[in-house]
Amino acid sequence: MPPRKLVAGNWKMNGLAASAEMLEAFRRAHPAPACDVLVCPPATLIAGLAGRGTALGGQDCHPEASGAHTGDISAEMLRDAGAEAVILGHSERRTDHGETDALVAAKAATAARAGLTAIVCVGETESQRDAGRALEVVGGQLAGSLPPEADPAGLVIAYEPVWAIGTGRTPSLAEIGEMHDFLRARLIERFGAEPGAAIRLLYGGSVKPGNAKEIFAVGNVDGGLIGGASLKAEDFGAIVAAAG
Repeated sequence: MPPRKLVAGNWKMNGLAASAEMLEAFRRAHPAPACDVLVCPPATLIAGLAGRGTALGGQDCHPEASGAHTGDISAEMLRDAGAEAVILGHSERRTDHGETDALVAAKAATAARAGLTAIVCVGETESQRDAGRALEVVGGQLAGSLPPEADPAGLVIAYEPVWAIGTGRTPSLAEIGEMHDFLRARLIERFGAEPGAAIRLLYGGSVKPGNAKEIFAVGNVDGGLIGGASLKAEDFGAIVAAAG
């Protein structure tokens, strides 16, 4: 049986205290969604949004639990603020901050120790896909971004083709299906048939109300990691409804 679908909203560097109204508007319109819902706001908003009925996550964490790391936030701090999950290895972190697979794996390990679900992101650039290396690149990221001791019960994998994030472009359904089937096979190979089949595989990259239903119908797509559309209650609600 496929895993229950998950729709996770990544607010990125957007949102102030007033953004709580967007979440309230979403909850009023969708009091009992047919899928799991997670919202990952800026860390400054997590504590203020906690306890309102929607699961929350962070957008990054430091690999250490504490220490002299000015400006960073630990997995334990996210958990203490009310988070249940954390996005790791997003392409914007890999590009803007030079994050390596090894660093993402270290962060995934500390997330697990803090009791957070690690949403590990993988994805190829346009040039890598055009060169026919998409599976090679994404497979390498997956292998390198998971710690050796990873517990599949605490993992979610998000496939985000870098060239589709925020561009309005999306891969074809066949391309999405090929990549998700490939990732599922790699997870089963690493963790075994049952645990590997239970890890949720999210698709991210210009998911909108108009294309969400057909994307979520693709085999091995267990939901989505939603960027800009998660900032609008109506759009996010429509995507959540499509996953149900």
